[in-house]
Amino acid sequence: MSLVFAPSRLTGLRAAATASTHLGLLSHATRISSRRLHVHVPSALETPNASPTPSAPPLSGPHPKLTPDPNVDPFRTSPSAPTATTTASGAAPKAAERKRYVPLRPVYSKEELDAITVTHRPLQGFADRIAYSLVRVMRFAFDTTTNYSDTTGKMTEKQWLTRIVFLETVAGVPDEAQNERMHLLSFLKVKQPSIPFRAMVLLGQGVFFNLFFASYLLSPRTCHRFVGYLEESAVHTYTSCLRDIEAGQIKHWATTPAPEIAVEYWQLGEKATLRDMVAAVRADEAEHRDVNHTLAGLKPDDPNPF
Repeated sequence: MSLVFAPSRLTGLRAAATASTHLGLLSHATRISSRRLHVHVPSALETPNASPTPSAPPLSGPHPKLTPDPNVDPFRTSPSAPTATTTASGAAPKAAERKRYVPLRPVYSKEELDAITVTHRPLQGFADRIAYSLVRVMRFAFDTTTNYSDTTGKMTEKQWLTRIVFLETVAGVPDEAQNERMHLLSFLKVKQPSIPFRAMVLLGQGVFFNLFFASYLLSPRTCHRFVGYLEESAVHTYTSCLRDIEAGQIKHWATTPAPEIAVEYWQLGEKATLRDMVAAVRADEAEHRDVNHTLAGLKPDDPNPF
């Protein structure tokens, strides 16, 4: 039995074969070309005389201490740390000997920590009065719930931790959420709260987040002013806490080691204590206070000062 193809069918088969051949040659040529055009560019590490790339300058702000370098020297001197993941004996290295992988965070000198003071911005206009009144209402609720007192020596360690955790629960929602979250996580390491307490933290953040989100859609400037006054209250609280560490019921915080998460985040040094951590948190709150009061005073066409 013989097979007979029409001329048009044979022409189509020849065209398909020709196209397939051309595509194969083109693909082969492309592979050859790509291999020939591949040029190895040596990196700075491979070039003996190459100069190192300069590091990026530190970011600026009201407290120009933000730095992209995760291993910048802290104000407390600590030995230079190798980046190895294990020691010579095979054991895991200490916290100060591990390379730290943490987000941008503030690193303060001892002088800067000691220079933080309690301030208050005078009320100017109706929006300021609304923001300040809301903070006062929240402050009254916090004071009543945690049995807070400014009198030195009256509050116990449990009362201090409860108040601080609730304060950082609310403060963790607005603009500086990443930094405030580290405050909350650090104090949670100290308090070791129960599951019901953690549930209350989540509930508080959920309620406040939605209220703040809706308010920000209506008036961003009023919300920034609110956060500014809220941070004023936070600086006041941590200043009272530092006084209690000096002469109150929590004197042992001056010698109690700070949690590892706080030591790595603020680079406090191996011998850092809870007092050092409280001082660093207070400095953060002072920066948030200044930033939000500045943003609340901007006009729509003003440049971003940060």
